[in-house]
Amino acid sequence: MEVIERKENPLLDRVEIKFMWNHENSPTPSLDEMVAAAAKTEPGAKKELVFVKEVSTRYGRPQTSGLALIYSSSESAALEPEYVRVRHGAESESKAPATVKPTPAEVVEESDESESEDGGE
Repeated sequence: MEVIERKENPLLDRVEIKFMWNHENSPTPSLDEMVAAAAKTEPGAKKELVFVKEVSTRYGRPQTSGLALIYSSSESAALEPEYVRVRHGAESESKAPATVKPTPAEVVEESDESESEDGGE
């Protein structure tokens, strides 16, 4: 992976890296491979705080470019949209465990049972 441009963004507490990856005789790199390579370019970076976006593979050429966002802390990484964090396997702190809601059919069945026990009308 070749770093094309490195930009510090202190306002968002991250480093933005534009990269180019030549992958002759091999398939397009996976998201995990790109995250690992981007984390290696920045000293002290943690894989769970690296997000790869804007990935584009050139048609007919073994060349992929993209943008890696490397955050300094998990608090600043929370700025990334939820779907991006889920895609990268980051833990979702903002959502509580999902609760199972009964379907309307189950609610109707429960109300029918309560009427028959009470002697319903």
